[in-house]
Amino acid sequence: MRIPAEPCCLRLMRATVESFCAAAGMDEKAGCRVVLAVDEACTNIIRHSYEGPCEKPIVCEGRIENGDIVIVLRDFGKKVDPARIQPRDLSDVRPGGLGVHFIREVMDDVTFEDCGEEGTRLHMKKHLSAKGDSA
Repeated sequence: MRIPAEPCCLRLMRATVESFCAAAGMDEKAGCRVVLAVDEACTNIIRHSYEGPCEKPIVCEGRIENGDIVIVLRDFGKKVDPARIQPRDLSDVRPGGLGVHFIREVMDDVTFEDCGEEGTRLHMKKHLSAKGDSA
């Protein structure tokens, strides 16, 4: 799926990911956590890669691979060194900035890929056997 980087479009992204998780056999609680991780990642793309809402796209691909749900988000915004995308230390108490931490808590595997001249590709995996209370 391909949506504009607009917060109002994230509702469609969340509904699609929720349906995908359910169709893959993931329980509701685990599926909701995956939806929240994807929503957080898309929000980060809008805020940090595109520096605000815009017409540039966020591309989301989902597939089932070797017992995992694999979700890949691609943006075409500001280039970011994947090595610099790190979760904030939880002892640093202040609002915001916990998106990467939350995504890593929910998903079983998270990698960022440099896409050359523009944008980043985020690969996220979640084991299908995972239950909502285990992530």
